[in-house]
Amino acid sequence: MQAPHSPAFEQMCSLASLLGAFERAARAKRRKAAAAAFEHQLADRLLELRAELLEGRYRPQRYARFEIREPKRRVISAAPFRDRVVHHALCSVIEPRFERLFIPDSYANRVGRGTHRALARMRELASRYRYVLRADIRQHFASIDHAILLDGLRTQIPEPDLLRLVADIVASGEEELRDEYRMGWFDGDDLLAACRPRGLPIGNLTSQFWSNCYLHPFDLFVKRELGCAGYLRYVDDFALFADSKAALQAWQPCIEQRLARLRLAVHAHSFQVAPTAHGTPWLGFVVYPDHVAVKARKVREATRRLGARYDAWRAGEISFGEFDASVQGWINHVRFADSWGLRTHMLSRFELAPGCRPHGAAAGRKREPGAAARRPQ
Repeated sequence: MQAPHSPAFEQMCSLASLLGAFERAARAKRRKAAAAAFEHQLADRLLELRAELLEGRYRPQRYARFEIREPKRRVISAAPFRDRVVHHALCSVIEPRFERLFIPDSYANRVGRGTHRALARMRELASRYRYVLRADIRQHFASIDHAILLDGLRTQIPEPDLLRLVADIVASGEEELRDEYRMGWFDGDDLLAACRPRGLPIGNLTSQFWSNCYLHPFDLFVKRELGCAGYLRYVDDFALFADSKAALQAWQPCIEQRLARLRLAVHAHSFQVAPTAHGTPWLGFVVYPDHVAVKARKVREATRRLGARYDAWRAGEISFGEFDASVQGWINHVRFADSWGLRTHMLSRFELAPGCRPHGAAAGRKREPGAAARRPQ
């Protein structure tokens, strides 16, 4: 006879919870085949999913893998839509428990934070301190150790049924980044260390959340044990600020030793102390005490990408609305930098038919009275 479920697990499996999870998973994806197929028989599929969860029959299905090349090469593992519904339902129950613990200056994948708030905070700290120690973790998602992760999650998830579901989802991603991982050896390792289950699929909602859980002890170490008041982190990128260059240099080995407890290491080439006045690379921008610039590499990528979309529109391969959406997306990103001149230069390259001006073009350039753009023949 199956043991009774915990109240938290029952809450997660309720039809109201699963329906809310479906709505969140389907947001902006209803036109995609997987979401539409699930919605076609929504009640039946939610009842089936609920029964699998409550009866202990639920198992994550295989991921769909593909590569992206911008901003850098990554292997993305997309879970089937039904599994994404479970991920949302699970996170709705356990995320608030951890959210109460997280430091305010952790900005990734959290409601009310995000990229641009992290950028604003970076500029604020750069204006207050003379030096910065910036770093990013090598092979972050591929390196996350399952045993260490589950030990940390267990502190806030005492329910055995919830923890079993968490363990199943964690284990389902073990093979996804195996080929991407280059073995890192740490003090005390033997040959069996190479067999440790590790890796979280890039693309899962749970992976993004569990990344924050995994690095939470490190955040506390920097804030409480090192006593660094000027600190922020976005996924695997983090920065420490101080007015003393010597203090930051003294913290470097301490940081490496603490990350090693999590079986993580930083990229050595980026782990350097530098004056904030020289500009600090951060999330595709360069942050100075008094302004923010777009990284030159990002400008080249955007020039190439928007140029290709423009050519596709001229050739009739995409609609004007699709080209316009690409322009607006880029503008919405770079408007958080001091980029008026960049936007003016970028958008002045495009000749458009009258009345077909990109909606975001007003943010990028001024047109002379009476000047009409024409569509190339």
